[in-house]
Amino acid sequence: MSRFALIKAVLGPIMRLMFRPQVEGAEHIPGTGPVILAGNHLTFIDSIVLPLVCDRQVVFIGKDEYVTGKGLKGRLMAWFFTGVGMIPVDRDGANGGVAALMTGRRMLEEGRIFGIYPEGTRSPDGRLYRGRTGIARLTLMTGAPVVPFAMIGTDKLQPGGAGMPRPGRVTVRFGEAMEFSRYEGMDRDRYVLRAVTDSVMAEVMRLSGQEYVDMYATKAKAA
Repeated sequence: MSRFALIKAVLGPIMRLMFRPQVEGAEHIPGTGPVILAGNHLTFIDSIVLPLVCDRQVVFIGKDEYVTGKGLKGRLMAWFFTGVGMIPVDRDGANGGVAALMTGRRMLEEGRIFGIYPEGTRSPDGRLYRGRTGIARLTLMTGAPVVPFAMIGTDKLQPGGAGMPRPGRVTVRFGEAMEFSRYEGMDRDRYVLRAVTDSVMAEVMRLSGQEYVDMYATKAKAA
C-alpha cells in the first residue's frame, strides 16, 4: 500500500467525520492523463481537504516550511504533506516562481494531476483575487485541461488559517474541464496568458459565489 493510500485509509474517515465534505462535480476530473486543478484558497485546511476528496492523487506545491518543522509535530506534518502529494518549494526565493512552474510542468508531463491556487496565496478576506498567469503557462505548455474548483466553507472552520479547525461541513465543487488548445504555442504572449487566466478565475468565481477583486491578494495583504 502506498503512503497516499494509507493516509486516505486511516485519515480519510476522520476527515470526513470532522469536515463532512460535500463533493459536487467530481465526474469532471478525467480518470487518466494530465489534469490541472485550479481553485480558490481560503485557509490552510484547503490543502488537506482537496487531496482527500479526489480519487486520484493530487500533486501540489507547498511551502518548504511544512516539511522542515522540528519535533513530533514537524515530523508528522512532513509525513502527511509529502504523503498526500505536496512538493516543497522555497517560493520566497529568487527563483521560487520558476521552480514551482517547472515542477508543475514535470508532473503534468508524467500524466499526473497538479493542483494550483492561481491567487498565489490565501485570500485575506474571503473574496476572490486576481489570478497569476502561471496557470495559463502550464496549460499552454503541456496541453493539460484545467478543471476549476471551489472550496466553500473551509474559512469558517479555520478563520485566518491558523489554529485547530473546528468540525463542520465544507463543500468542494468542481466545474467542467476547460481546454485552451486554440492558443497552442502562445505561452509567451502576455495578453493570451492574461485572457486564459481570467477565464479560469471567472469559472472559479461562478463555482464559489465569491466577490471578485481585480487585484493580487499579495498586494491586498501588504496594504
